[in-house]
Amino acid sequence: MSVGLLAVVDDILTAALKASAKTAGVVIDDAAVTPQYVQGLSPARELHVVWRIALGSLVNKFVIIIPLALLLSAFAPWVLPWLLILGGTYLCFEGAEKVTEWFGAHHGADEPESRDEGKLIFGAIRTDLILSTEIMLIALASLDPDFGIWMTLGALVVIGLGMTVLVYGAVALLVKIDDIGLSLMKNPVRRVRRTGARIVAAMPAVFRVIGIIGTVAMLWVGGHLVIANLAETFWHGPYDVLHAATNAVESAGPVVVWLTDTAMSLVFGLVLGLIIAGIVFAIAGLLKRNNREVIAA
Repeated sequence: MSVGLLAVVDDILTAALKASAKTAGVVIDDAAVTPQYVQGLSPARELHVVWRIALGSLVNKFVIIIPLALLLSAFAPWVLPWLLILGGTYLCFEGAEKVTEWFGAHHGADEPESRDEGKLIFGAIRTDLILSTEIMLIALASLDPDFGIWMTLGALVVIGLGMTVLVYGAVALLVKIDDIGLSLMKNPVRRVRRTGARIVAAMPAVFRVIGIIGTVAMLWVGGHLVIANLAETFWHGPYDVLHAATNAVESAGPVVVWLTDTAMSLVFGLVLGLIIAGIVFAIAGLLKRNNREVIAA
């Protein structure tokens, strides 16, 4: 009995490891996006916020995504591409909104409100829901269809736990690197103090780079989600263009193919995101103007 149980566990872990390898790109995106949400917070609150986002990510995976994915894949698999299109479109919108902020557009009422801890956590968990959905759906698609419901569930649970620990462990370490630098600056050894000072001085630039990477990741992942799942539903046009471009550079090697796919998905995501952002901001501006007219009347 114990040997049989060990064999089942081994099969689950092996399948989970193989499926996880195919989600690596989205996991990197998730890890790059999340640190943006703790920038500007008090150092004493950073780990608390990361912990709450990690708990929200576990709820996303185990309460929403995995049960829904298993049910839909069994009874309504045609719904999954539409959900991914919606999720990808939202990522494109969020990424495009950040791009417009780089060029001076401000969409919040004021800075204190935009840094409200509760809103930051909610926004991070909402973004995690989309990224985690793609991670789990890619993993689900990578598992053997003859695996069985319980083995599939076990593999998805392992993947969900592993990815959450990996992503938010890395994020927690990243956001506390400056504290490590400050600690090193108190060391009696001069060389160690200099290393700590360099770490502290470098962190603002590191977080700026992370912010850019996170925004690019949103646009790339969102654009690719929309392109791939439009082809699964009703419109092959963008996917055909992407496929033709990657085929044209296939002889240059897999790295060039990946870069081409990523760049085109990024541009598509940015254009789509800017269109959605323009519509959203126009409607928001119209509603504000109507409210002012009502109040003035």
